[in-house]
Amino acid sequence: MQQDFDLQSYDYDLPEKNIAQHPARRRDDSRLLVLHHPAGRMEHRRFADIVDLVEPGDLLVINDTKVFPARLIGTKQTGGRIEVFLTGFPEGHENTGGLSTAPTTALLKASKRPKPDSIITIGPDLCCRVVELLEDGKAILELRYRKGADLAAILAEYGQVPLPPYIERHQGTTAEDKERYQTVYADVPGAVAAPTAGLHFTAPLLRTLSDRGIGIGRVTLHVGYGTFAPVRTERIEDHSIHSEYVIIPPETAEMINTTKKKGGRIWAVGTTTVRAVEFSADESGQVRPIADWCSLYILPGYRFRAIDNLITNFHLPRSSLMFLVSALCGREILLACYKAAIAGDYRFYSYGDAMAIINEGRPGTGP
Repeated sequence: MQQDFDLQSYDYDLPEKNIAQHPARRRDDSRLLVLHHPAGRMEHRRFADIVDLVEPGDLLVINDTKVFPARLIGTKQTGGRIEVFLTGFPEGHENTGGLSTAPTTALLKASKRPKPDSIITIGPDLCCRVVELLEDGKAILELRYRKGADLAAILAEYGQVPLPPYIERHQGTTAEDKERYQTVYADVPGAVAAPTAGLHFTAPLLRTLSDRGIGIGRVTLHVGYGTFAPVRTERIEDHSIHSEYVIIPPETAEMINTTKKKGGRIWAVGTTTVRAVEFSADESGQVRPIADWCSLYILPGYRFRAIDNLITNFHLPRSSLMFLVSALCGREILLACYKAAIAGDYRFYSYGDAMAIINEGRPGTGP
């Protein structure tokens, strides 16, 4: 058990060829490694086979956050190039003179940091005033854009899809990325990274599941920049996890509670959904509606209150996402699955293949 809290115990070697640079031709044509827990039995299937695994009366919980174009390329007053990476969707705005303004926090990447109160020009309708420089390359900015304009539309015009750093795009993001680095049910702008387990679903696949008597509930968790942050502490319990905004609508909370009462299983689509649902659950497993900031950190030893099964992608070594999945199925079993996936030439990370963990114990109890 002590090894479960040692950061190096979550390391594994991944050949570079296994890091997916592009999505599968069809979303549901990705491969699916199925783990039956606690027996440890594995199956190798296609993602479309999920319809054979989720049973009538079960509930699939999806995260409907939408990735917004958080990566902006601008010019400093000195003429130098600068990259502005918004760490969250700017909330609230004011109208001042002929402009609308919105406060935000961003990561700045340039050969030399701009000075406070200087202006970064993004385009004719968008610029940023540097309010305050923070640590770790961050800054507080004031976005300035055309008065009365829709900020989401402005960002869509000038921004780029913020792909993870391990996906190489030397000429910038593509039209394919704009479509495929987004779930088909993305609805609420606010994420800087996609809830990637959901990228495998198609609209027809979701209809098939619904037609078979499987419920589909929506939550929103806006994936933040902290999802890319490396764990730097040797003991994983010493790591401080980031906060992300979560919304559990009343109808979804009711669907979860009713499904559990009737003996159905709760399937979380992605680690973000796990965090959202578990954050909203009380000791008895009852889920309540919420709209709040979530900093729930799930480690081995955590007792799951509401989630039974998980659909997820393959995660980076030594990441907090691996800790969460290990809490559900066990670290050694998870690493054995990863080893089998690498041997089977599965594709890893955001555009890669998927894994389903089916807990065959008592629902809601975890491993």
